[in-house]
Amino acid sequence: MENKNVIITGASRGIGFEIAEEFAAAGANLAICATNKNALDEAVKKLARHGVKVFTQTVNVADAGQAENFVNSAIAYLGGVDVLVNNAGVAKDNLIVRMNEADWDTVLDVNLKGSFLMCKYVLKYMMKERKGCIINISSVVGESGNAGQVNYSASKAGLIGLTKSLAKEFASRNIRVNAVAPGFVETEMTSKLEEKVKESVLATIPLKRFAQAKDIAKAVMFLAGGDASYITGQVLAVNGGLYI
Repeated sequence: MENKNVIITGASRGIGFEIAEEFAAAGANLAICATNKNALDEAVKKLARHGVKVFTQTVNVADAGQAENFVNSAIAYLGGVDVLVNNAGVAKDNLIVRMNEADWDTVLDVNLKGSFLMCKYVLKYMMKERKGCIINISSVVGESGNAGQVNYSASKAGLIGLTKSLAKEFASRNIRVNAVAPGFVETEMTSKLEEKVKESVLATIPLKRFAQAKDIAKAVMFLAGGDASYITGQVLAVNGGLYI
């Protein structure tokens, strides 16, 4: 990854930041975005120790204008793009009978439309170079479904369909598109779960632990690297055996 150029959405904290850290430690230059400027600034401070270039911008990836501007600005700053990681995502859980339309729209817009827009604008550059790698962060619930997460599950299942379709569209241009489907990961989001809920979830995971964000980052790095050069259109499950 030395001197490769990597764009990562939702990279100010959690899984996204760990992915950014993993790439930076390997010598890649970064363009990262999030919706919170303060969080982005903190992320840059932490990434500075790796001595790589880091471009940041506050972006709502569901807004076409903002997404396109970020891609163009990032590539102008870095000088190109080799890898795109679509990590930005939100969750607004509820049973469908209690879910309002706004919560459905927000989750689908950020998680699925945002990834569509980022792919659309990045692929214009990758097509010209006839090379590139895209990794979409899906979820175990995009494969299995989950009660109370109909919007989130639908968005993450949509990412799998997006991944497979793009893999077929762009294989002839030497552009690989894959997805990573994490299970439960120790992040700010899961830390809010009640202990009883955590215990019940752990009971369903054969490895008996939540993933660390670094586990997901390592999977992303594998798919982005040369060891995965013949892998495209696949979903790499990193779920501890939760869904087999």
